[in-house]
Amino acid sequence: MQEKDTVYAQKLKSISPFCFDEKVAIAFDDMVNRSIPYYQEIHQLLLDIVGLSFQEGDLIYDLGCSTGTTIHILSEHLQNKKAHFIGVDNSHAMIKEAQEKTKKLPHSIELLTQDLTQLNFQQCGLVIMNYTLQFIDPAERYHLIERIYNALRPGGIILLSEKIKSPQKRVQDLTTKLYYDFKKRNGYSELEISQKRSALENILIPYTANEQISLLQKAGFEQSEMIFRWHNFASFIGIKEDERNLQ
Repeated sequence: MQEKDTVYAQKLKSISPFCFDEKVAIAFDDMVNRSIPYYQEIHQLLLDIVGLSFQEGDLIYDLGCSTGTTIHILSEHLQNKKAHFIGVDNSHAMIKEAQEKTKKLPHSIELLTQDLTQLNFQQCGLVIMNYTLQFIDPAERYHLIERIYNALRPGGIILLSEKIKSPQKRVQDLTTKLYYDFKKRNGYSELEISQKRSALENILIPYTANEQISLLQKAGFEQSEMIFRWHNFASFIGIKEDERNLQ
């Protein structure tokens, strides 16, 4: 049962590092809708991409699937197609919420509580990583993206959405302020914003937009680009080239 996000509403004596525990899981849907700009539009973008790239029988991974919202949206969109979904999250509390949300969907859906860096990938047509890579140790990110590239079928796609940073201090300061203004408009107090920022320090480690694209290219994605941006949030696409298109 989802609740309103009040995780940081009260003054805390000490602030622990952010983690996706039960109190976060039950408020997560409200949290992301109020904290991530254009969250619904990113899902529409994903549906548009699926409409152009999906092949009958494709396996779709949602890495960092949280409460299963993305799988739910995609399964309903593909209800008359043969598809298989694997959602992976390292939080048992998140997977528990996802199981409840996806239990009546028409497709084969497997939900795993697992460390993404240890996942054995099967061949797939689409990999979704929405606001997930930013929580993974930077030393592990290249190897994870490379293994995703290797698992994708020819023509397969990764859609990667992340919080990003600017290499220019004044731009970074400005976009941070604009983001906090966005959160205030969505009902978060100065206290909530400040305490969550402290909790996320050294837990959420963003890259620049250029670093994200370079990571995709280094991992093997022949076609990669930023396809959406709002201040310090962005979405990137990587396409594994189909050799038949090169002939």
